Amino acid sequence: MITKSSGFSLIELLVVVAIIGILSSVGVYSYNEYITGTKKKSAENMMMQLSLGQTEHYSNFGSYFASTGASADNCDPSRDTSEEFGDTIFDSEDYIKEDIGYEFCSYESLTGYEIIAKRGDCKLTLDETGAIVDHGCAP
Repeated sequence: MITKSSGFSLIELLVVVAIIGILSSVGVYSYNEYITGTKKKSAENMMMQLSLGQTEHYSNFGSYFASTGASADNCDPSRDTSEEFGDTIFDSEDYIKEDIGYEFCSYESLTGYEIIAKRGDCKLTLDETGAIVDHGCAP
């Protein structure tokens, strides 16, 4: 007696491919959210380091560092302001790495200073009290 050896049907293969596609799209989305959260946490850590640098700058010069032309109404973080910040506070314009995706600037306020970090629509602010405020960043 000869038995016919059968493989998988086309429908079974399509179902498996669809399940793999769904699982991989969920995985990619989760990975992207993880990377976004990690970059945000790196920016917050960098802001804390910059805040410590501001304290040292104040003790050395009697004033807080302010990005060139920056004020409460005009502090637009860019690569130039990040390099200026790193060069002034840490003697290295490459101190603030580009790979975290955030740019930084600072201005002197009436009560101290404020540091701003920005990446796209996400904006983080830190003042002399050390409080970090999230303005429109995804969770």
